[in-house]
Amino acid sequence: MHYNTALRSYGAKRIEEIESADILIGIPCYNNETTIEHVIQMVTHGLAQHFKNKRSVIFIADGGSTDDTREVAKEFQIKPWQEKIVSIYRGPAGKGTALRSIFESAYRLNITACAVVDSDLRSITPDWVEHLLSPVLNRGYQFVAPVYVRHKYDGTITNNIVYNLTRALYGKRVRQPIGGDFALSKDVVKYYIDQDVWETDVARYGIDIWMTTNAITQNFRICQSNLGVKIHDAKDPGQHLGPMFRQVLWTVFALMEKNEEIWKKVKGSEPLETFGFEKTQDPKAVAVNLEAIIENFKIGYEQFSSLWSDIFSMESFAEIKRTASLDSSNFHISTETWVKILYELAATFHRWPVNRYKLVDVMTPLYYARVASFVRQTKEMSSAEAEELVEDQALKFENQKEYLISLWNTAP
Repeated sequence: MHYNTALRSYGAKRIEEIESADILIGIPCYNNETTIEHVIQMVTHGLAQHFKNKRSVIFIADGGSTDDTREVAKEFQIKPWQEKIVSIYRGPAGKGTALRSIFESAYRLNITACAVVDSDLRSITPDWVEHLLSPVLNRGYQFVAPVYVRHKYDGTITNNIVYNLTRALYGKRVRQPIGGDFALSKDVVKYYIDQDVWETDVARYGIDIWMTTNAITQNFRICQSNLGVKIHDAKDPGQHLGPMFRQVLWTVFALMEKNEEIWKKVKGSEPLETFGFEKTQDPKAVAVNLEAIIENFKIGYEQFSSLWSDIFSMESFAEIKRTASLDSSNFHISTETWVKILYELAATFHRWPVNRYKLVDVMTPLYYARVASFVRQTKEMSSAEAEELVEDQALKFENQKEYLISLWNTAP
C-alpha cells in the first residue's frame, strides 16, 4: 500500500486548526509510558523558559503503542499557550514514518525550526530545547546534530562504525550521526519530505544516518549542540545491538552507492562549530558482558569463517582467525584490521547486487569482536580517555581512505 502522507485525518485537522507556528518539537514514541511524561514536561518547560514569545507545538508521533503511552501523553498538562497533538502515524512501522509525520506537520505549519527528541530520555532538561533550537533560530544553521557525554560502553555502533565512516567518507566530524535528538530548519524539513525514501527499508531502519548524510551531501549548514549526559534505556552491546548494527551498516553502504561521486573527492575532515553545555557530570556506567560478546564472535567464526576467507584479504582474514583463538584475558583485534575489514566489506557490498542483507548479516560477529576488543582496551580508562581512542580510530579511517577507493574502483 502506498501512503502519500503519514498523518491521519485527526492530526491533519488539528494542524489546520492551529494554522501556523514558529516551533514544532516532535517526540516519536512506541510503548514509552514510563518515560514519555518526563520528556513532555521538559519540552514544555524548555519552550516556556527559552521561547515563550514563539508559537510552539508539541507533536507526539506514536507507533500504535499497546501500553498507555498515548493516554499519558494526552493527559499531561502543558503550558496553556502551547499546543499539543498526540497522533498515531500511518505507514510502515518504524521511526522513519514517525519522523515523516513530524516533518509533514512542521511543513504544514510553516515553522521556522523543528526539533526531535527521543521518548525514552531520562536526562533531558529544559535547556536541551534551547541548545537544539537556538542555532537554527538565532544563528542561521539548518541542521543541528547532538553531542552527548556518554559512558565509554554506550554507543558502540557510533564509536566503532558510524562516526568513523561518516567522518572519513564525507569530511565532517559529526560525533553522533545517529543521535535521536536533533533540530532542523524549514528548508531541510521540506527537502526530507520530498525524498522518495519513506516507504523503503532506509526509512524503517536507518533514518538517522540517512538524515545526517543528506544534510552533509546537500551542503546544508550543519553544527552540533552539546546536550550533556545522555541517559536513556541503554542497550547491552551483547544483547540488543546486532539488529541495529545490520540496519545501520546496510544504510551506510547503500548511501555510499548513491553518493559515490561525492565521497570519493573528499579528503580529510573538518570539525563543526559546537554550542550547548560547557561542562557536565560523568555518565552512569553501562554494564557489558564481555564473555558473552566474545562467545558471540566465536560462534560466528565457526559458522561463517569459510565465507569470510572468500570476502576478506588474506591479511585481514589471518587476523580474524588469530583473534578467534584468543581468550577473554588477551582478546584483541587491532584498529588497523578493523578499518580494513569495514572497507573490504563496503567494497564487497558494492560488488554484490543481490542478497546484500545476507552479506551484512554474516558480519555481525565481527562487530562483536571489535566491541570486545574496545571494551578490553578501555577497561582501565575513563570515558574521556576512551574518547581519545575513538578519535585516534577515526583518524586511521581517514588515513586509509585511499585503500577503500582502490578496492571500490576494482570492483567488477
